[in-house]
Amino acid sequence: MQPRISPGRLRELGPVNWVAWQVLSRAAGTDDAHLFSTLGRTKGLFRGWLHYSGRLMPGGRLPRHESELVIIRVAHLRGCDYEMDHHIRLGRRAGVTAEVLDRLRIGPAAAGWSQKHHALLTAVDQLVEKRDIGDDAWTELAKHYDERSLIEIVLLINQYEGLAATITALRIQRDGV
Repeated sequence: MQPRISPGRLRELGPVNWVAWQVLSRAAGTDDAHLFSTLGRTKGLFRGWLHYSGRLMPGGRLPRHESELVIIRVAHLRGCDYEMDHHIRLGRRAGVTAEVLDRLRIGPAAAGWSQKHHALLTAVDQLVEKRDIGDDAWTELAKHYDERSLIEIVLLINQYEGLAATITALRIQRDGV
């Protein structure tokens, strides 16, 4: 499938977004992180989105391991290979092992989750599938997180679900393709 909007280069990105794309691509371990070279075409909107995204991950209050659990589960539920590729790599750095990745593909029903991670993944599944988190699941989640973290969890889930939808709608190709 061809991208609906081709990744930009210096002319389309402008000098600031071009530099950001170069730095972010290197950090992602690729020559061209297609997500950034595509979204970078939006000029200032791209930089605002980067700031917001960066405040959630890696700059959020959640431990990086838990952020990656959320993101990888969202990517799996949405069938977003691009998001999966990136966050499997990033997740490894945060302790997401092959065994944890297998359990993430099963979800909260998989054996071996702590109560905290089971509650977190249940919230992810419910919010992605139902656009809400049920009262029982919320009560369980609230046993493990303070109010600020609870808000951040909801924002993080929705950020990466929206990103998966953006990647899908724009037909952004996986890096290296």
